[in-house]
Amino acid sequence: MNPFTLPTSSVITLNGPDAAAFAQSQFANDVTTLLPGQWQWSAWLNAKGRVIALLALIKHDENRIDLLLQDNTASTIAEQLRRYVFRCKVAVVVQERLQISGIFQAPDKARQAIIAHTADGRIELDFSNCRQPRTLCIGPPSGAIGSQQDSVNRWYTTDLQSGLPHLSSDAQQNRWTPQQLSLDRLHAFSTKKGCYPGQEVVARTHFLGKTKRELVLLQLSTAVAADTPVFQNGRPIGEIICATGGIPATALAVLTLDRGEAPLFVADAQAQPLPLIPGLER
Repeated sequence: MNPFTLPTSSVITLNGPDAAAFAQSQFANDVTTLLPGQWQWSAWLNAKGRVIALLALIKHDENRIDLLLQDNTASTIAEQLRRYVFRCKVAVVVQERLQISGIFQAPDKARQAIIAHTADGRIELDFSNCRQPRTLCIGPPSGAIGSQQDSVNRWYTTDLQSGLPHLSSDAQQNRWTPQQLSLDRLHAFSTKKGCYPGQEVVARTHFLGKTKRELVLLQLSTAVAADTPVFQNGRPIGEIICATGGIPATALAVLTLDRGEAPLFVADAQAQPLPLIPGLER
């Protein structure tokens, strides 16, 4: 198998003595649980507890944290993060020259949350789920890596099947709580760590059990866009938040928990719910 570029992914680096402390104060997961050379899913939330960005947080050491973004342009997120630096000794740097690539095979050395460094200077992450081995690499550009749209689409589909939302639509950012996106499946937020933006909303929702929506994987017989409503018995019960192109299409939707067993419809076509594939939690 040949590696291929992941064109929508990008990396921001937090550099400086306060890099880990800054990440701990801003992101929803507990950075202190990570040892150097490990990574975790995390999220950056607004003050209302809505997800701005879902990211993979890679801890090299206390002075360097890498943020792998799936959808957002790194420059936009970096600019927003810099507003919260204040007196922290940390630089927020967009890594414009790095190449992010994927390949559908198990990593050589990386396993689960443990990263590995390859001989050609790349960082290797294990993006496998229980059914599909995958490796994501971050490193200097290589002429041997091509842009293969079929492979990119397959990678994107595997993300959705694993319950990894892509919030590429502006309307989907700043919209959902971590619980509504079922980010607990990815272990992407903490209810025990100290203060971070949106922490009160996350904790209250968790401890009071007031989550009324959840993430659902759907297979569709027609192409759909994000923001398309999902109907049951003629009434809207949620909406598509991301979907693959092509037919059949794979989509993730946020739906109400109190829905019944009646068929679901999207764009006048019946949608088939499917179980999410476990194994991508870190």
